[in-house]
Amino acid sequence: MNLEKAKIALVFDWMTNKGGAEKVNLFLHQMFPRAPIYTSIFNEKVFPEIKKSQVTTSFIQNLPFAKTKHQIYISMMPYAYELFDLSKYDIVISSSHACSKGIITKPETLHVCYCHTPMRYAWDNWHSYVQEYKMNSILKYFGKKQLHKLRMWDRLSADRVDSFIANSSITEQRIKKYYRKNYTVIYPMIKHVDFKIAQKHKNYFLAVGRLTPYKKFDLIIDTFNELGLPLKIVGTGIMEEDLKKRAKNNIEFLGSVSDEELKNLYSECEALIFPQIEDFGITAIEAMASGRPVIALEEGGAIDSIIPNKTGIFFKKQTIPQLKKAIERYQEIKGKFDKHLIREHAKQFDEKAFEKKLMNHLEKTWETFSTT
Repeated sequence: MNLEKAKIALVFDWMTNKGGAEKVNLFLHQMFPRAPIYTSIFNEKVFPEIKKSQVTTSFIQNLPFAKTKHQIYISMMPYAYELFDLSKYDIVISSSHACSKGIITKPETLHVCYCHTPMRYAWDNWHSYVQEYKMNSILKYFGKKQLHKLRMWDRLSADRVDSFIANSSITEQRIKKYYRKNYTVIYPMIKHVDFKIAQKHKNYFLAVGRLTPYKKFDLIIDTFNELGLPLKIVGTGIMEEDLKKRAKNNIEFLGSVSDEELKNLYSECEALIFPQIEDFGITAIEAMASGRPVIALEEGGAIDSIIPNKTGIFFKKQTIPQLKKAIERYQEIKGKFDKHLIREHAKQFDEKAFEKKLMNHLEKTWETFSTT
């Protein structure tokens, strides 16, 4: 059967807040606009782009606080995804960093998973997640038991996937270690043309993301408290109030901003501060598409996207001295960064390249699958 004639469905993790994975989800919808979408929870106010599409949600959708606090229902997610009936589709594409890859398909259905990561909180980062996440100690105790069960289900559900696509080199390592599966690597995308180089950048550094423990905003704030340099922070999250109390007057919290405001902030900043271990890190690509360098931890997806001393500066450890040293190094050599070269480098991550690679993978995989 020709790929164009195949019945395709898209399966996403919860669609409740915007992040890198959700940007990929929206682009998959753009690539396959007629494909119905299945997801555990959908907040139509956050994603008006797919409000009029055929979206099927799970029973969790109607539970209290589901649209704003999906985390409390993580133990129900495996069951929720297994309940989806996908028997009428030829190809199912899941976009997964949690449970969406756990859907059950018939033997004749090809299941391709675009994997952002095996669940961080169930595998390599689970100890730090339990320690750092703000919750009652009794809930943490029972949370460990739930994660044990979730980890077993996650490993078993990986066997339901026919073809894994990893979004970065660190994700391919995790897939190899935890799932023992083969994979193809296709980096996530941005719409390169939407970003611009500012006529003149301003005297502030920028940090963007959800204010959660693993994003290391506490490290950023402690470092800039010492340096006294201006810093703008874009994002909201569970650590917001604590971080605001921690920050000195040189640090400004902007909360959620519009896409246009964020593009302006990228283009006018000194550099993006990126100290976390990300599966890929689309914010780093967006900053570079705006001609601005990235000061990043030399781990995770940053290794795939940043060229040292040409599009950014690396530091080795998540410590104040290391990040401080990298920022000071940037100030010493910032005149050597070529904003046009940085922007051109980001072009390889354009959505057209993503679409071409993904379609090639789907066509080859479908041809092999449908003839065996």
